[in-house]
Amino acid sequence: MSAEQVSGLCEQLVKAVTVIMDPASTQRYRLEALKFCEEFKEKCPICVPCGLKLAEKTQTAIVRHFGLQILEHVVKYRWNNMPRLEKVYLKNNVMGLISSGTQSILEEESHIKDVLSRIVVEMIKREWPQHWPDMLKELDTLSKQGETQTELVMFILLRLAEDVVTFQTLPTQRRRDIQQTLTQNMEKIFSFLLTALQQNVNKYRLMKTDLAQEPKAQANCRVGIAALNTLAGYIDWVALSHITADNCKLLEMLCLLLNEPELQVGAAECLLIAVSKGKLEDRKPLMVLFGDVAMHCILSAAQTADGEGLVEKHYVFLKRLCQVLCALGSQLCALLGSDCNVEMPANFGKYLESFLAFTTHPSQFLRSSTQSTWGALFRHEVLSRDPLLLAVVPKYLRASMTNLVKVGFPSKADSPSCEYSRFDFDSDEDFNAFFNSFRAQHGEVMRMACRLDPLTGFQMAGEWLKYQLTAPVDTGPTNSKTGEGLCSIFSPSFVQWDAMTFFSESIISQMFRTMDKDEIPVNDGIVLQLVLNFETKDPLILSCVLTNVSLFPFVTYRPEYLPQVLSKKKKKKNQNPKLFASVTFEVVEESKFVVSVQAPRTRAVKNVRRHACSSIIKMCRDYPQLVLPNEMLYNHVKQLLSNELLLTQMEKCALMEALVLISNQFKDYERQKAFLEELMAPVAGLWLSPEMQRVLSDPEAFISYVGADNKIADPVLEDPSGLNRSRISFCVYTILGVVKRARWPAATEEAKAGGFFLGYLPSGTPMYRNPCTEQVLKLFDNLLALIRTHNNLYTPEMVARLGDTFAKALDMLEVEKNAILGLPQPLLELYDSPVYKTVLERMQGFFCTLYDNCFHILGNAGPSMQQDFYTVEGLATQLLSSAFNNLNNIPDYRLRPMLRVFVKPLVLSCPAEYYETLVCPMLGPLFTYLHMRLSQKWQVINQRSMLCEDDAADDNPESQEMLEEQLVRLLTREVMDLATVCCVSKKGVEQNTTAAVDGDDDEAMATEVTPPANAELTELGKCLMKQEDVCTAVLITAYTSLSWKDTLSCQRTTTQLCWPLLKQVLPGNLLPDAVSWFFTSVLKGLQVHGQHDGCMAALVHLAFQIYEALRPRYGELKAVMEQIPDIQLDSLEQFDSKLLNPTLQKVADKRRKDHFKRLISGCIGKPIGEQFRKEVHIRNLPSLFKKVKPSLQTDVLENEDGEGFNVLFEP
Repeated sequence: MSAEQVSGLCEQLVKAVTVIMDPASTQRYRLEALKFCEEFKEKCPICVPCGLKLAEKTQTAIVRHFGLQILEHVVKYRWNNMPRLEKVYLKNNVMGLISSGTQSILEEESHIKDVLSRIVVEMIKREWPQHWPDMLKELDTLSKQGETQTELVMFILLRLAEDVVTFQTLPTQRRRDIQQTLTQNMEKIFSFLLTALQQNVNKYRLMKTDLAQEPKAQANCRVGIAALNTLAGYIDWVALSHITADNCKLLEMLCLLLNEPELQVGAAECLLIAVSKGKLEDRKPLMVLFGDVAMHCILSAAQTADGEGLVEKHYVFLKRLCQVLCALGSQLCALLGSDCNVEMPANFGKYLESFLAFTTHPSQFLRSSTQSTWGALFRHEVLSRDPLLLAVVPKYLRASMTNLVKVGFPSKADSPSCEYSRFDFDSDEDFNAFFNSFRAQHGEVMRMACRLDPLTGFQMAGEWLKYQLTAPVDTGPTNSKTGEGLCSIFSPSFVQWDAMTFFSESIISQMFRTMDKDEIPVNDGIVLQLVLNFETKDPLILSCVLTNVSLFPFVTYRPEYLPQVLSKKKKKKNQNPKLFASVTFEVVEESKFVVSVQAPRTRAVKNVRRHACSSIIKMCRDYPQLVLPNEMLYNHVKQLLSNELLLTQMEKCALMEALVLISNQFKDYERQKAFLEELMAPVAGLWLSPEMQRVLSDPEAFISYVGADNKIADPVLEDPSGLNRSRISFCVYTILGVVKRARWPAATEEAKAGGFFLGYLPSGTPMYRNPCTEQVLKLFDNLLALIRTHNNLYTPEMVARLGDTFAKALDMLEVEKNAILGLPQPLLELYDSPVYKTVLERMQGFFCTLYDNCFHILGNAGPSMQQDFYTVEGLATQLLSSAFNNLNNIPDYRLRPMLRVFVKPLVLSCPAEYYETLVCPMLGPLFTYLHMRLSQKWQVINQRSMLCEDDAADDNPESQEMLEEQLVRLLTREVMDLATVCCVSKKGVEQNTTAAVDGDDDEAMATEVTPPANAELTELGKCLMKQEDVCTAVLITAYTSLSWKDTLSCQRTTTQLCWPLLKQVLPGNLLPDAVSWFFTSVLKGLQVHGQHDGCMAALVHLAFQIYEALRPRYGELKAVMEQIPDIQLDSLEQFDSKLLNPTLQKVADKRRKDHFKRLISGCIGKPIGEQFRKEVHIRNLPSLFKKVKPSLQTDVLENEDGEGFNVLFEP
């Protein structure tokens, strides 16, 4: 085609590109221009001359970029069909563009450089080394022309390494050929990179101070940065010998560059990669970085960067340098004490000093970055005994005292840390989440430090505690809403108390574990005396004080403090008793005695009361022998329980739990039984009264009794039925507390002596009787009646009976919704807002807690009462008619906790002797129902998503649809987890018992997931699978769930459940349709979840297992395979023939699986970004590294046209 036609077409293209990029263009014109450009790239036969003309440097940058994009498109999509001469023409012109077709290094746009380097790399990927053997020589020649060309060569080498090694964006054989050739030439490449770096850095240093030479200096600096970036791309995967060659010349050069402001970040990146890699035996040369020169460079660079204030560039460098020091510490820990004969470095003290400087830096992020390395040093067998490290322990602990103070919120300016936090965190909530995790890690490392020097830490904790006890309270500018003059969570006094409390807890608990009994400084219990004498009415500070009081190990050595810990005698009117007084803590003292409804308590006040209760329980659990002889606890609890308004029901029950724990210490069945009978008498009297029986059995009476049918004028203060609700709560809480806490002695001999032991089950499991059994079973019928009634509240008729005020009483609490949707709670609200703001929230809280607690009782009943519970007459029928009553109307957010806290614990604790009578009759109908329910829910979600594809969906993250969808996901996980626990494996069950509100669906999933080969069914699983209805329900649920849109559930089910279940029914005669359905279900799962590597690997493995196991018996599976889009039928025949012919030698398992994966690739789902992407095809070239048979040697050097491949690109 003539030059005029090329020019005419180029003019049109320039106009089109201008229209596309002009913000004033209308959408119609822009689309037409875009269509013209795309059609040109796809169809025009003269793309190459047009692209080259548009890429000339006389054009504007936008037009040049488009011209280069055309050339890139040609190489990517047309290369395979281009004549050889056209390829050579294009290659020569592109190299010409690098040589003379670009602006100078400082003027050229970075996107032009990027696309130019991409074009060269795309050609390399298709032709090097076989058809372009001199490529590296050509690049070397280009680099000698000047800085502009050298920088472009660096870009080419870096992108080549990224595509071939890092991202692996080309076929296996081509990747292998290129990577092996790169490796063979690595010495030359590294020599080239180092020479370019050294020469340009030297020139830059000479000229940077001369203003006249500044442009040249900047050009050299740019090349230096490009060389460092390219080195970073290679250091990660090349042999360590290249990095340590010439007496570690590269490492030395990188260390020296740490003090060069323009190059220091790149140098630190390279160092970081270098010291984080290599096999243990190869790492010894890296110890050179502990030498004088390297250590001096690192220290001086850190000091300089930090001394210039907070500049983002310097801060980024400090982060990298900190990571380098961490990696050095890891290398030292790995090498020292191994077989590598590495000695303690002479500069270890300097290293610790510089590392400590990062630990004391104002940036919370830098402080946290050092913690894991400190932990490794303190744990290390050799280093932990080193005098230099031991000398640093007190300094580390002193630094920890500052680091634990929660300051640095990005929205504030009350600390130097705040400025740094604004770089690192988007919001206060982000910072809060980070700091909580950092503090937990810090606590762990402090405990390790205290193993090395327990007394120093204890003395520091004592000093700090004494200081806090005498320091005046500073509430700061943010006053708490709890009351005037009280701390908020941001108050200076509270953050200090909070940090000191955490420090003391970490140190003292470790001290008692580490030191011998005789060495513990018991006399310093004087600190405990000071804490007991301390007075405060601030709930946040009081909570910290209670934690310090709770350092019970001291009380075991000094029992005389126990009465004071429990309840100090009041000498002054306002003196504040400790644990028992804190149970009844109020900010306004008088509200304890107001008989009307209390003003809503804030969460901070509630936390203090809970804290006191849990401290008493903890003391009774861990030190019952101390408390048992002391009558004070029993008398105090009785006194507190006598006033119905003084405590919430949960607080009353916590105190009763404490008494039950102490009664376990009686170790006498009859005595404990009598005690529990006396303790539960008020509950039994109330629970079994005729009125209560009527209320618990009749939904209408229940609604009326708890006041849910009322219309209330003042929804904040007025609550006439509050006492009725509290009575029901009290009974349920008490039953739960007794069932959870009452136990027989752990030692079999003590259990026999105390009358608890009954004998052995046929399986050999010992049987015990629980002293609470008789009392609890008396109350059991009414408990089931309450559960049945509660379930019936969700029927439309009962919902209609709720009063106007309480129309939403059965809905979720806002806090539950936020947790499920992953919405963060504003920090201050957590402590300063009332627990329940209105009577509606109280009612919602009542129904929610009541429902959960009833099922907690049923879940704990088995482990607690054992055979006495499992043998209750008609238990399965009773549970089906109460707990599983009216499930159709029970919402997902109530069904989830029922499965988690009742069904799963019951199944796990039930002995095999009761499977037939209790578990199977219960689980059969349950699994059948759950499958039906989940199928309907997912059908609705799928229909909704299909309808929404064209319509604009509601973007509100709190929309009801999103909440419902997330709940269905969480319920699905709960159901599949229950099925797994029942059928397959009892190991790792605890991981889900407190099912996370699974905030993140995008959990990091392993890319290679294969189920354990020995996954077998449990006895319960075998028992369930014998029953046809249960077997069908579980199998269908498991395989249907693979195509439900929940990736996490799919992966867990695929890896843990599907194959063991199917394997169990394989020996039977499965219908061909059923076999096809199972296999198709897995393929459907691949269609939905194939875009996620973890799911895809697991599903491919499962499909492979099914096909291998069942194809010999069921030809129908081949028919299913034939329907897969784009399947290679001849390849399928080949796979089948090998599978069906047992005489043929078995191919390795991995190769068979890879073959199978290629066969089914047509049904593996792709991410939406890849679904419409044009495929890039790179042809394999004759392999360089494969040994060929002698007879083929003469032919291998010729391509299809008979031309030698090694002369395609002549230099």
